[in-house]
Amino acid sequence: MTDIAIAATGLGRRFGRRGGWALRDCAFRLPAGRVCAVVGPNGAGKSTLLDLVAGLLPPTEGSVTVLGTDPATARARVAHVGQDKPLYPHLSIAETLRVGAALAPDRWDAATAEGIVAAGGLDPASRVRTLSGGQRTRVALALALGRRPDLLLLDEPTADLDPLARHELLGTLMATAARDGTTIVMSSHVVAELENSCDHLLLLGGGRIRLAGELDELLAAHARVSTSTQAAKLLGGSGHTVVDSAITGRQLTALLRPAEPLPDHWHATPPSLEELVLAYLRSPRAASLTPDTAPAPVGSLHSQEASA
Repeated sequence: MTDIAIAATGLGRRFGRRGGWALRDCAFRLPAGRVCAVVGPNGAGKSTLLDLVAGLLPPTEGSVTVLGTDPATARARVAHVGQDKPLYPHLSIAETLRVGAALAPDRWDAATAEGIVAAGGLDPASRVRTLSGGQRTRVALALALGRRPDLLLLDEPTADLDPLARHELLGTLMATAARDGTTIVMSSHVVAELENSCDHLLLLGGGRIRLAGELDELLAAHARVSTSTQAAKLLGGSGHTVVDSAITGRQLTALLRPAEPLPDHWHATPPSLEELVLAYLRSPRAASLTPDTAPAPVGSLHSQEASA
């Protein structure tokens, strides 16, 4: 088993000879066993990235390695659930699971697959064509997890689910990752839900990677600052990277990447995942932060010696 689940170098994909780039110059390494959130606005390239990793699309430039080999060779160890949740509509749920077992006889976990179906109160005899969107999502996830993949790729898996079902699904995914050491890569628009579920982050914007790395380290590298507009004048020459800022009356709030410990009177607090993501999405020109660009740690975000 490799220690790196996915490694991309200069990865890019363009659709058509004159089409635009869906992804460009993407480079990252995802350690095995992580639960990785892939976030970004519509059109950022999230689905394209997952399709490239799954081997459904060839790259236009660069390369991607999956589980230590190329995506085609790794395919038997990878499960991919796309947004369209492709299933055979004329089959019953039970027949669908039997197909899954036949396609992965050496890896199939019937108890896991049937348990996911049963948790949704679904009748195994029901035809796929009669199921709601959320119910089809549950069957597709049962198929994917039943294969006990080493790498599970999920494109907006909770979009069709109600809040209770989403919470249950995320719990099932976390239990699977803990039990089997499965690497999970999950795109989602519900950023707040990911903070307690994921330990790695890829933030895409404009077809490029804006943030990449361990979630705790990325959050620790930033500070949410609230201070007076008078003190805010010092930001320009401070050496701190200002990702996003806003002034309301006499108060300034900003998301920073500190270059040094911050003075106490700046009221710095760690950002939430949602605050971090929104700040970068609001500021497309803010410098990216990936393992290749990360600065050396600066210690505590707060200085005991307040300076003007």
